[in-house]
Amino acid sequence: MVINVYLKCQTNTIFTIGATMKSNSSSFIGEASGFIAEYAAWLYGCGATCDRIKKNVDRIVNKWNLESELLIMPGSIHLNVFDPTTNQSNVVIRRTPHTGISFYKNTHLSRLSWRIADGRMELSEARKVLQEIEKAPFTNKWAVLILTSFANLSFCRLFGGDLIAMIIVFVATFVGFKLKQILLEDGMNVKLVFLLCAFFSSVIATSGHIFGLGEKPEVALGTCVLYLIPGIPYINSISDLLTGQYLVAFNRFMDSMVLTFCLSVGLSVGILLMNLQLF
Repeated sequence: MVINVYLKCQTNTIFTIGATMKSNSSSFIGEASGFIAEYAAWLYGCGATCDRIKKNVDRIVNKWNLESELLIMPGSIHLNVFDPTTNQSNVVIRRTPHTGISFYKNTHLSRLSWRIADGRMELSEARKVLQEIEKAPFTNKWAVLILTSFANLSFCRLFGGDLIAMIIVFVATFVGFKLKQILLEDGMNVKLVFLLCAFFSSVIATSGHIFGLGEKPEVALGTCVLYLIPGIPYINSISDLLTGQYLVAFNRFMDSMVLTFCLSVGLSVGILLMNLQLF
């Protein structure tokens, strides 16, 4: 049995350890394992649960008559692919990309696995499609910004806010979320981004108290940072916990807790800075 081990570092360089590939079958298993590991890593980075990643990978592996063992770790994917016809095995490790949660990419990655499973796409074409998905831009930023602002406005209304409070929340969310987009594009640490965005949103939301605007200024202040709540990581952590992926579940839960703490600090600093007497 020939075992090839592929390790991919941050420079995207691939080191090969073991015997050199000697046949077309060994070449295929090497390319297939590299593709599947890259595919799984992007699914993880785009916000898919561990259960979804395993199902999609199994769908591809079964179509290509291979066997696999997938180990999902916080920040990396460990994949062992075995070809029962040639007794060859490849072990591939991929770092998960530092990309934001994207329903668009997640959906297209799942569609890619189904197209492979249905026999409508070969490995070479699948690799090209995967590269296109990786390079695809996120959803229109202005559309996300406007819709997020209206969504947070709706939360304000849901908790009993009046028209003035809803307008204040819309402006606070618009400014805070736009700041979040700018800072994340510049590569700033996400924890500091959450703290700063919560701070600026809370300062804007205190205008209802300071200027005596509306009848529910406290609702505006309480809902102005809800757009920062990391709901998807919380949900994914519970899903991973239920499927036995305890390390990933704990990692996602703790990341969510830290982000929630950061936005709480930003909200508190904004309230203290404006010297509000809430009690």
